[in-house]
Amino acid sequence: MRLYLSSFKIGNHPEKLVELTGLGKNVAVILNALDHKPETRDKFLLSEIKMLSDLGFKPEELDLQNYFGKADKLEKYLRRKDLVWINGGNTFLLRRAMKQSGFDRVITRLLREDAIVYAGFSAACAVLHKDLHGVDFSDDPKITTEGYDKKTEWSGLGLIDFSIAVHYNSDHPESEETDREIDYYKRNNIPFQPLRDGEVIIINGDKTEIIK
Repeated sequence: MRLYLSSFKIGNHPEKLVELTGLGKNVAVILNALDHKPETRDKFLLSEIKMLSDLGFKPEELDLQNYFGKADKLEKYLRRKDLVWINGGNTFLLRRAMKQSGFDRVITRLLREDAIVYAGFSAACAVLHKDLHGVDFSDDPKITTEGYDKKTEWSGLGLIDFSIAVHYNSDHPESEETDREIDYYKRNNIPFQPLRDGEVIIINGDKTEIIK
């Protein structure tokens, strides 16, 4: 399993993402965490496409809404990709998109096969633990938009055994909310890793490292 997890945008070590991905260049870019903010979504799409292209990748958008109820079709698409890059936004909206499209099941299978790299920032990190309680200090779990289930999904992907508290001690508008999120983890004995903007967590097989 290969994961590149950043607190905000690409982080301070984009070369590590290139190294982790290897010779593969085909990238699916997911921005469904911003489906409730279309103007912001459009701006991030342009910036993330440029960022990935500048690193030598060949990115294209993957809108998970187009695959709601079509997990088999989504798996065929992702098996042609070397990397999936997931933009930040609302973690609970992203989780809904992952569930309704079957992305949660497909990406788990592909990562276990080491067939793809999972990368992204903010919500892309927060969604990875088995339980999303605590994330609601930073993200509103009730946010939804057209085409999405209204029910909040509190279970995460369960791909890592700790929560990631992004934007910790950073010049970011959600930094204070992150402090409350961390207090929750401490009170409830939930393993967590705070991550400052610029820092990244890289998981490659059984090796995990935090790069500042």
